[in-house]
Amino acid sequence: MKVEQKLKAMGLTLKPVAPAVANYIASVQVGGLLFLAGTTGERGDEMGMRGKLGADLTTEQGYQAARLCGLAHLGMMKAALGDLDRVERIVRLIGYVNSAPGWQEAPWVLNGESDLYIALWGDKGRHARAALYMHELTYNMAVETEVIVQVKAGATRRGSRRARTGRRSR
Repeated sequence: MKVEQKLKAMGLTLKPVAPAVANYIASVQVGGLLFLAGTTGERGDEMGMRGKLGADLTTEQGYQAARLCGLAHLGMMKAALGDLDRVERIVRLIGYVNSAPGWQEAPWVLNGESDLYIALWGDKGRHARAALYMHELTYNMAVETEVIVQVKAGATRRGSRRARTGRRSR
């Protein structure tokens, strides 16, 4: 089943990528790897979750915040690749969790994004991961994550010169 069909079956939709808040771009592809910028779960005009885990928010709310980050990253992947089925595997997830002193459940929060990828790609959704505790995040956001994705070899972006002509661009 195609990834976007799985999303639809899960009742999830992709929204436009939120505009950058500073001087960066949403994604950069280098060879077979796609590096996705950090996101706090903003999708289009929908904001991510705000507050400190362990003070303002529960671990379950943090899980949902990380899931929103995953949905935002899926939108970035779609914008960069044209088709989520071009993803070979999720390579690495780095998560920054806005944490109250003494709170130590960041790995369970980041499962919100990890579980989403595993539901969509199975074992190819499993990834290396870092769960980092932060004393603050921009705009008091609960979670920010960044992702590295492996792109299928030989797959081309819809509308690219190679896709239209069958030849490599110079």
